[in-house]
Amino acid sequence: MISDDYLMECKLEPEEPRLQEPGSTPLLPSTVDVPPKGDTRDPRGINQHLKLEFSDILAEPSSFRSFDRVWTWSDIVFESSRLWCYRIISLLCAVPVSLFSGFLFACLGCLHIWCVMPCIQLCTMAMPPIRTLWASILDVVIAPLFASLGRCCSAIYLTVIQK
Repeated sequence: MISDDYLMECKLEPEEPRLQEPGSTPLLPSTVDVPPKGDTRDPRGINQHLKLEFSDILAEPSSFRSFDRVWTWSDIVFESSRLWCYRIISLLCAVPVSLFSGFLFACLGCLHIWCVMPCIQLCTMAMPPIRTLWASILDVVIAPLFASLGRCCSAIYLTVIQK
């Protein structure tokens, strides 16, 4: 499969009138308006791995070849069945999945806006006084207690004797 990066636009008619045959009319008008691709359904390219064609799935080596019409009709049947199966499955699944996804993202958005962010803001606002209180408790109670215990236990010596 060739990516779009390797495709380039080629002019079909010569630019100079002397290169055209006398009395011939150009096949294409000199200015062709190509409509922009307005219906991009995958603008971020998150499903690039799903672009596959008949030749990506089925391929005959040069030593084994079926009839040309069989190969052509196989290609047509493959592409048509892939397209119509996708359309039918998406018709059956797209609306319920879209409804469920919309409901799920609406619930998540509501929870995030009305529950999570207020809790985070509350914690952010409450932390400086709690941090100050905790630092005071550590400096007034815990630090002197453990300093005293350390001084009391500093005179203890252990001697290990093996028999």
